[in-house]
Amino acid sequence: MRSSGILFPIFSLPGKYGIGCFSKEAYAFVDFLKEAGQSFWQILPLGPTGYGDSPYQAFSTFAGNPYFIDLEALTQQGLLTQEECEAADLTDVSVPGIGSRIDYGRQYLRRTDLLRRAFSRSSHREDPSFKTFCEENAYWLDDYAMFMAIKNAHGGASMHTWEDDIRLRRSEAMERWAREAAQEIEFYRFLQYEFLQQWKKLKAYANEKGIRIIGDIPIYVSDDSADFWAHPGLFQVDERGKIRKIAGVPPDGFSADGQLWGNPLYEWPHHEQDGYDWWVRRMGKCRELYDVIRLDHFRGFDECFTIDAGETTAANGTWQKGPGMKLFSTLHRHYPDLEIIAEDLGYVTDTVRQLVADTGYPNMKVLEFAFDSRDSTGRYEYLPYNYGRNCVVYTGTHDNETLAGWLQSILPQEKAEVKAYFDVTSDDPAEYVRKMIKAAHACVADLCVIPLPDYLALDNRARINHPSTFGNNWTWRVDPEVLERGLAGEIREMTRLYGR
Repeated sequence: MRSSGILFPIFSLPGKYGIGCFSKEAYAFVDFLKEAGQSFWQILPLGPTGYGDSPYQAFSTFAGNPYFIDLEALTQQGLLTQEECEAADLTDVSVPGIGSRIDYGRQYLRRTDLLRRAFSRSSHREDPSFKTFCEENAYWLDDYAMFMAIKNAHGGASMHTWEDDIRLRRSEAMERWAREAAQEIEFYRFLQYEFLQQWKKLKAYANEKGIRIIGDIPIYVSDDSADFWAHPGLFQVDERGKIRKIAGVPPDGFSADGQLWGNPLYEWPHHEQDGYDWWVRRMGKCRELYDVIRLDHFRGFDECFTIDAGETTAANGTWQKGPGMKLFSTLHRHYPDLEIIAEDLGYVTDTVRQLVADTGYPNMKVLEFAFDSRDSTGRYEYLPYNYGRNCVVYTGTHDNETLAGWLQSILPQEKAEVKAYFDVTSDDPAEYVRKMIKAAHACVADLCVIPLPDYLALDNRARINHPSTFGNNWTWRVDPEVLERGLAGEIREMTRLYGR
């Protein structure tokens, strides 16, 4: 069935208190999607973020980001007052013509204080549903809550700097921390309970309106995470628990040194021996949170680029085989109805193509990639006339420039090709953007997903992420007024015209 959706992170929602969250503005955006004739809302990972604010480097692959808890909902529960929330001065930074930017430092310092105040007033311990939540999620929640409590006691320092007794989870240290940090551990359980209650309510509202949620999960976990701390045997570590191999991508036409991601690589034989239990639990949690899962860096399941820990670039890395169909056959046995989108972007080999074909998952096509003269052959698979139906077409992703920004940065000959291909008749950037979006809707791909900044024809000030850079990523928030200017009607008409 042909359908379409919009890519728009939770943190980019408008609203009070400095960051998008599960507030009334999130429900209003669901109404906007419904009015625009859309079937999907694609979001970015929901995990708790740390240094760099990247949702792809979370403290847990199972936990949710406390920043997304709606403070107004806590006020309605009597856990906070409006005066307290306003006194926290959780403002963002205005960017005229674009929207605003999130001040994560302010969120970290001031929103957390409000959440602690709500926790101190909560009667969650008397709520049977809280006890049930803790029991059902104990397999990850207990480790995560303790991990965060210990991290706070160490001033937020990385787990790699902790004392060996707790870094290596020795029994006496674990028992001591469980006693001494009991209140702090309870605080993090409370946050996860509130997060899940609010998210489930929002998701149910979206589903009732005919909007399905596409979640996004990274292939790897952060080296400073509860997952790595609690399950070091799942990763390539030495006898002291230190990381031996880290992830990245090799040098190419886009980066002379490649990309050094730093995530610990999986010890796939260990996963296979225990029946991929961690992955089964992870996907089970994702089924609870999302309707469809976008699996990031899918090619890593075929082969991953492995780099010795301590290297300063990715230049000396090598390729290592991944689990392939063994993992996905296991997941299918546990969850036959699991819907996955394979993010197979980047350097794609024949074996990656075969793995995508064997799984049957739709893969991704990005229009911006079709006109990159640095990629002399691979770019042609991103031209619409080469698509099959079982794929998802995007103008760009969260890692790409916005269409308007991209048009300003590409080479003159590349822009001339774009102009000819999409039959652009003027030099107006808005016409380029509009015609590329129309081409995405018109193509044969079963699903078309357009980032909201492209519908708004915003420049790179609204870019979500610029890989391998720090400082301005994950911060864009939309101007609420632009969602009230007839945009939904324009999108709905395009959706109708192209049968989506």
